[in-house]
Amino acid sequence: MYTYDIEQLLKNGSAVKLKPQGYSMYPLFLPGRDEAVIEHCVPSELHRGDVILYRRVQGILVLHRICRITRDGFYLVGDNQTEVEGPLSPEQIHGKLTGVVRNGKSFSVSYPIYRMLSSIWLFLRPVRPFFWSVTAFFRRFFQKH
Repeated sequence: MYTYDIEQLLKNGSAVKLKPQGYSMYPLFLPGRDEAVIEHCVPSELHRGDVILYRRVQGILVLHRICRITRDGFYLVGDNQTEVEGPLSPEQIHGKLTGVVRNGKSFSVSYPIYRMLSSIWLFLRPVRPFFWSVTAFFRRFFQKH
């Protein structure tokens, strides 16, 4: 499916399933394992913590989380990143994540436990590099023993 087709399907009200590539949204998405269910959205109804599908000025479609909304636009960050991207204009936004399919099982991003974990993960954005360093240390330590 071409990116133009994805945008048209969303504009026409269809939900789209995509397999995210790359690790920018890890641990929410693991490439090759998970699918994202995206639906059309109205940018004025989006909130901090929502995961959106948008088109960068370079033409690439990206799925990242909103970390801040200002008069200038939307600011986004991947769950496995610390660098914030933005501002994005509402015209660049094409859809919103409404569900995740993992190992054939679906779950909605409106579940309270998902919303709570997402909020905590977004709050921890400044200390994520430290978190990844600690987990890498323990992984190496336990592999040696």
